[in-house]
Amino acid sequence: MVIEDGSAAGSAVTVDAILASFSELGLRNTAPRRAIAGWLAMASESGRDFAAEDLWQDLLQDARPGGRATVFRTLDALERSGIIDRIELPNGSRRYRVCGSGAHHHHVVCSICGKVSEVHTACLSTDAVNEIEEETGFRVDRHSIELFGRCSGCQ
Repeated sequence: MVIEDGSAAGSAVTVDAILASFSELGLRNTAPRRAIAGWLAMASESGRDFAAEDLWQDLLQDARPGGRATVFRTLDALERSGIIDRIELPNGSRRYRVCGSGAHHHHVVCSICGKVSEVHTACLSTDAVNEIEEETGFRVDRHSIELFGRCSGCQ
């Protein structure tokens, strides 16, 4: 499965940026995390989305795995920092994408083939967020919109 937005190579996240994020998150730059950073930088360059298991299996093949839990904890930390985005698929599984910009955006997923594209134009308006806050008494810190449909190849 590949995320297509036409800008993957132009906005690739570098190994150095990922390593800097580790430092900002208070994570040590261990050999396994450096391997993870290298793998994620390559995924960013190609615009590839991935499952945590894809990353783990590739690290195993390269004989640089560290612990499996390190992979999952590292992905969780990088998601919180905005380096990667988690994408929930219609079948309940999740994939990740190295977006790295930290700019708020959403994704649209083809419910047939799983193709994913970034969406920068569709979002809740400030008025909608204000109405939700007023209705519920919550203060909205962040939100996620899941969009599903059929890509042009599956229509």
